Amino acid sequence: MDQLILEQFDAIFADEEYRTENQVSLLANASAFIKELVPDLNWAGFYLWQPEAKRLELGPFQGKLACALIANQSGVCGTAFAQQKAIRVANVHEFAGHIACDAATNSEMVIPLSSNQQPIGVLDLDSPKLNRFSEQDQKILTELVAKIGQLLANNRQTN
Repeated sequence: MDQLILEQFDAIFADEEYRTENQVSLLANASAFIKELVPDLNWAGFYLWQPEAKRLELGPFQGKLACALIANQSGVCGTAFAQQKAIRVANVHEFAGHIACDAATNSEMVIPLSSNQQPIGVLDLDSPKLNRFSEQDQKILTELVAKIGQLLANNRQTN
């Protein structure tokens, strides 16, 4: 994966439509974009923080059925959100507390999502390949998640 994905994201999501769409539409299309352009994924989507319930709840995604609720600090998603740092797991079967939504998943990467400097959720990526995600993938996808957060911030300011 290279910088081209960031350029493609900018070209597609710079359209005026994405500056005024609601959060669900933006995240649904962003998850479809990621699933389409990032090779060897079996799931790409968002979990959104629900502060009153103190948990992550399933948001827009592409892939098989997923876990709907994730407790704070639970699994890879809950841990990445609680620590506010990206986590790459080469082999999910070796991650203590991994939440297995799809038995075909062997590696995972989770990147926190913020908007207006406020943590709002995570991007979760699953792959059937062991050790699928590289440091370079993490760097590029972290930049992509920052762009998504900025679009969400812009949407809140214009709506």
